[in-house]
Amino acid sequence: MLNLGHVLEGVCGYRMVASAQVITDVVIDSRRTIPGSLFVAFSGEKVDGHDYVQDAFRQGAVAALVEQSRPGDYRVVDARQSIGPELARELALDDGPAAKPICIVVDDCLSALQRFAAYWRARHAPRVVGITGSVGKTTTKELVHAVLSSRYRTLKSAGNLNNEIGLPLTLLHLTDAHERVVLEMGMYAGGEISTLAEIARPHIGVITNVGPVHLERLGSVQAIADAKAELVEALPPAPQGVAILNHDDPLVREMAKRTRARVFSYGLSSQAELWADNIEGAGLDGIRFNLHYQGDTVRIRVPLLGRHSVHTALRASATGLAEGMDWGEIVSGLQSDSPQLRLVAVTGPNNSLLLDDTYNASPASTFAALNLLADLVPDEPSSAGGGRRVAVLGDMLELGAHEQSGHRLVGRRVLDVVDLLVTVGGLGQIIAEEALATGMSPEAVVVLPGVKDAIETLPTLIQERDMILVKGSRGAGLDKLVDSLSHSGTGAGGPWVNREVA
Repeated sequence: MLNLGHVLEGVCGYRMVASAQVITDVVIDSRRTIPGSLFVAFSGEKVDGHDYVQDAFRQGAVAALVEQSRPGDYRVVDARQSIGPELARELALDDGPAAKPICIVVDDCLSALQRFAAYWRARHAPRVVGITGSVGKTTTKELVHAVLSSRYRTLKSAGNLNNEIGLPLTLLHLTDAHERVVLEMGMYAGGEISTLAEIARPHIGVITNVGPVHLERLGSVQAIADAKAELVEALPPAPQGVAILNHDDPLVREMAKRTRARVFSYGLSSQAELWADNIEGAGLDGIRFNLHYQGDTVRIRVPLLGRHSVHTALRASATGLAEGMDWGEIVSGLQSDSPQLRLVAVTGPNNSLLLDDTYNASPASTFAALNLLADLVPDEPSSAGGGRRVAVLGDMLELGAHEQSGHRLVGRRVLDVVDLLVTVGGLGQIIAEEALATGMSPEAVVVLPGVKDAIETLPTLIQERDMILVKGSRGAGLDKLVDSLSHSGTGAGGPWVNREVA
């Protein structure tokens, strides 16, 4: 169990003989402080965590990592200097629930948090799975966790804690009981996944795909591939290390040359070690497909929406196989209702179905969402003339040089899928222009400048039992539109079942 002595050893290098003060959580938001917390005072562009140290202490925090010491009723440990014998004796004697809280002064709170997480990870011996890629990291993380949990005590990244702060926070929840850890690894620039891997020390690396996401920052798709490949480069040699690679993506397939780990390929080609075929979409009932591995064929149904979700199932299955699990355990995990995935189906106005996929967007993920919409069929025809497929599409951000072409590709795909297209935002308008240029009727296209306009206009357009995909990058703000539409719907008593899906 994490205690104050571990904090001092992990951050300062000072080892206390014993510590009675348990650390219950590590928080970066003082409002989430619970008694026994360690508060990390990050300084951001708008908020300085040092202004909230006293608030955290009042709410029960017992220690804080800070870069500057301010006046207050607490003890100070300067981690930038060696801890002398007098302070060491004082800390050892005054270490209990009644002790004053401690401010640990460090050069850099982020480095200190990462150093502490790496220390805590090194004290434990679970098998660690790292997951990265341009699209599908979180859904893969959730399903891999569900599969591994069929046999092992498994810790996973909470929500989207996948960066240089979130991953250390996850690792600090590690206990001796955990046998496996599943970590999502995101990146903002080259070198970041290497840093995360140094902290987490993964044994298994799962790469979903490489696409033009964050192209604006990294400059080229190859640069994105190089950044993602840092995960497989960090893996230990076979047999301990396993690189689970998407055979269907040439850039991912090439990563086999960049790792010392055993390569485990998956995909839709029989050339992959684990592959799938006979894929059938069953609308809101999920997907069915065959899995093939070393002469075995397994026919399964999983509660994931959209044919593209077979890749998520393949990644989770490959991880289970790499960890010695049998098909019964793997299928049980794949069919679990526990994964909290990103695309959410909720009831909207006029008994419509809202497919909320507003977390993020790229051309590849938007194509997948449109393919899902194409698979859905209303339970019964509507006498009111509804039951249409409607796509509400917003800006796809950070595409760099692919900005125009990416939006136009989506515009061409829309023509084959939807009965009504509604675009939101300046980049969304490019989708509408391309849909019109490729033959979509002007009566079937609505162009709106912003989310506020969409909130006002959409309720007047939705007919009974329409199926409405809402998709855009986080920065497009379409989640506000979904909130507005779902609050005006018929609720859980309507004909559509609320369900979180891939």
